Amino acid sequence: MIGQLNGILLEKNPPQVLVDCAGVGYEVDVPMSTFYQLPACGERVKLLIHFVVREDAQILYGFATLSEKNAFKQLVRISGVGPRTALGVLSGMSVQELAQAVSLQEGGRLTKIPGIGKKTAERLLLELKGKLSLDLGGLGGLGGLDEAGGGAAVGHVQSESSAQNDILSALMTLGYSERDALLALKSLPPGTGVAEGIKAALRAMSK
Repeated sequence: MIGQLNGILLEKNPPQVLVDCAGVGYEVDVPMSTFYQLPACGERVKLLIHFVVREDAQILYGFATLSEKNAFKQLVRISGVGPRTALGVLSGMSVQELAQAVSLQEGGRLTKIPGIGKKTAERLLLELKGKLSLDLGGLGGLGGLDEAGGGAAVGHVQSESSAQNDILSALMTLGYSERDALLALKSLPPGTGVAEGIKAALRAMSK
């Protein structure tokens, strides 16, 4: 069982990253809450891992904080919420915002996330009550936000078209329709980096 990865961040293709650990490259899916905190490519990174084994795949999900990992594990235990939907939840809101929505029983905030209908939101509010920890401290290996975003290497500024493609791809992978993703993309200022672009787009679509 893989519980943590500590290595060199090679690529960032949201919501997936590639981490080199002693010569072995691990592909890891991360929520945007973690992606925003990643250092630049070429720097060291440490991620807490939730390892999922299926008949047709072995998938690593990575998190910057224990609270994110715990929230993910609680989410995937809920009927109707799979790993992809759980990533979408933690990409659309922080653990603190999720805990607040659960505490106030605000299902409307959850139904704005792809894959969460009214009935699933009601189950989520019921089953998460009192189960979300708020250990918000990040891991030591995570650095500041890489404003160039995406899979840009150290010292390389990603082109605007490449950044837009990465933003669009990330939004669609998180479950948003191409139409909604394109509309959100058009609202971004020119030259917006991948991480900031995804954050702004998700914020706009959650309103």
